[in-house]
Amino acid sequence: MTAIRLLLVDDDPLVRAGLSFMMGGADDIEIVGEAADGGEVEALVDRTRPDVVLMDIRMPTVDGLTATERLRARKDAPQVVVLTTFHADEQVLRALRAGAAGFVLKDTPPTEILAAVRRVAAGDPVLSPTVTRQLMRHAVGTAADTRRTRARARMAALNDREREVAVAVGRGLSNAEIATGLFMSVATVKTHVSRILAKLDLNNRVQIALLAYDAGLLEEEQEGH
Repeated sequence: MTAIRLLLVDDDPLVRAGLSFMMGGADDIEIVGEAADGGEVEALVDRTRPDVVLMDIRMPTVDGLTATERLRARKDAPQVVVLTTFHADEQVLRALRAGAAGFVLKDTPPTEILAAVRRVAAGDPVLSPTVTRQLMRHAVGTAADTRRTRARARMAALNDREREVAVAVGRGLSNAEIATGLFMSVATVKTHVSRILAKLDLNNRVQIALLAYDAGLLEEEQEGH
């Protein structure tokens, strides 16, 4: 089995040492580099070719948000998992909108951080439906109306079936759960998700969920029940 190539980014050397010690003990994870600031990330990615970047948000020169946006704008970008001390934080939400595949808290048990890295490397976002809803509620503010208008305009590119799948993704359902609920095969669900990502120029399922929420589709779906 090929080891998951992991890059650690945190300005605290003690945090990096702890993560390195913890991750280095896993047979299926190889730490290919460490960075103390977001400004170092792109050059390190070019040199080490990681599969996953574990990225601190708050760093003094170039923060993790900016580094994530730069990385995810690149072709063949590695997956990014954000490290944070807060459950619901505007910067975390912005990182997810920029294409991060999820986040973990710095006080998360080591086994869960390892599981998060493995899940992201396998293409699964690291966000529970509960946490997703919490972050979405946190995002509601003065710009909500503008976001809704823009999100609805983007979602108009989807056909009815793709829209249904997008709402189901927004509810935090797995492919298997979506397949059961919408009476289609898992392979068909995956095809729809891929088309949604392509049509809306999104990176992952987390961004589908956020856009569906911004467009008000989750509220409409609840009212329909």
